[in-house]
Amino acid sequence: MVEKLCKRYSLKKSEVVKLAFGYIDKAHINPSEAPESVKSELAKINKRQDDIIRFIRHYEEEQLNPMIRVTNSIALRFDAIGKTLETLILSQLKASQDKHTAILKKLSEQFCNHADVINNQSKQINALYQIHQRDYKKLLHLIQLYSELSACGVMDSKKKEYLKAEISNLINT
Repeated sequence: MVEKLCKRYSLKKSEVVKLAFGYIDKAHINPSEAPESVKSELAKINKRQDDIIRFIRHYEEEQLNPMIRVTNSIALRFDAIGKTLETLILSQLKASQDKHTAILKKLSEQFCNHADVINNQSKQINALYQIHQRDYKKLLHLIQLYSELSACGVMDSKKKEYLKAEISNLINT
């Protein structure tokens, strides 16, 4: 029998014997107690399996199922809290965005109003500048006419009359 095992697994006799004794030790098999029968050994194995299955079921009922229920409950609460926080954050963001939009709109309106005022004042300044330019030219022209009038001699009465008429015409316009 040992030789068969050696050939089948390509091992030396000493290795087969060593492995066999290791197996017997790990399996807690007492070689002095011969098995009564294959049926009784299978029954022992089946009983042992049933004991293990009962232990697993008991552990599952007593430990795992409550943990799963608690974990599921926590997950559901966490999900509900997450959704509530999401809704709250989104509503606050919307309110904040609406406030910022309103503020920006008011600022834009104020800037437009200031721009209109500045444009109106610019037009007024431009109009005043035009009037000032016209009056300045008129003044220069008057100075020139007075200068010519003062330079006229006694004999230039026609020219004097013409210059006086021009001066009074210029002053009245």
